[in-house]
Amino acid sequence: MLTTPELVRDIADEIREMKIRGAGEIARSAVQALMITVTSSKAQTKDDLMQELNTTAKLLLGTRPTAVSLPNGIRYVMHRIASESPADHSVEALRTVAVKSAEEFISNSRLAIKKIGEIGSKRIADGDKILTHCNSSAAIEIMKQAWKQGKRFDVTATETRPRFQGRLTARELGEAGIPVRLILDDAARFFMNKIDKVLVGADAITANGALVNKIGTSLIALAAHESRSRVFVAAETYKFSPETMIGELIEIEERDTSEVIAQSEMGRLKNVTVRNPSFDVTPAEYLDLIITERGIIPPQAAILMIQEQYGSIASEELNQYHAVHLSEQE
Repeated sequence: MLTTPELVRDIADEIREMKIRGAGEIARSAVQALMITVTSSKAQTKDDLMQELNTTAKLLLGTRPTAVSLPNGIRYVMHRIASESPADHSVEALRTVAVKSAEEFISNSRLAIKKIGEIGSKRIADGDKILTHCNSSAAIEIMKQAWKQGKRFDVTATETRPRFQGRLTARELGEAGIPVRLILDDAARFFMNKIDKVLVGADAITANGALVNKIGTSLIALAAHESRSRVFVAAETYKFSPETMIGELIEIEERDTSEVIAQSEMGRLKNVTVRNPSFDVTPAEYLDLIITERGIIPPQAAILMIQEQYGSIASEELNQYHAVHLSEQE
């Protein structure tokens, strides 16, 4: 009987409980779990090893449904196992390809953040007033690289309730010497008339150029549109969703209401329902540009980026991974 390594189960739990957070870190951790599965496996046949990998993939796919980076990271490894393994398909050949692919993804994902920083920093100017929401490694890298280049600007960071990821952003930028104003999420519109650029990360980019990001992003983008402030998105290409090319919608995760209000307080509220969506969708028309490690694109070019990134993967494979995800949710 196949068993999932304890460390893999721990990684899945930490992703689900948001101890591992941020789309990039989630993807790297998921790929790390695949590598742990391979290296700890005692499988003697190719089929047994693939079954163990598929079991790990299903476990991971059920943790954070909105994080497109997670299935894309899994897809990166599994596709290369299928396409690059030698004809004999020996167990050791599969192990070698799987470990190599996992290491490549993790390395490339970290390199992508540095590259986004280099490209995006060129869009930051001296004297800019920047607003950021949540905790994006790519967005932070843009600001840190611009600061290192001698540009001087200040940042307004939202707290990003209910988990307060924005406080992490404020701390990291502050430690880099960048002046930061930490505000309530609800105050974004109050300050928007003084903001030149909104800079946020992404949990997913759809084929029509819409942005799926931390809840509150769409309201901030709407306020920016009204105030004629530009909205920039920092997104690694593995956050672009190929499933949206074939009509699939990105599932918006709703988390436990205890993140919003204590159960003891809920007990005193009659006829009250609490909702806690973690993400929202910002239409492409409220975004000015998307900064990727491959360059800057308008939101309307997202479908071209997806076709270039995933064109070699047959639609049948996309449907297969979607089926795996659905079966895990049942």
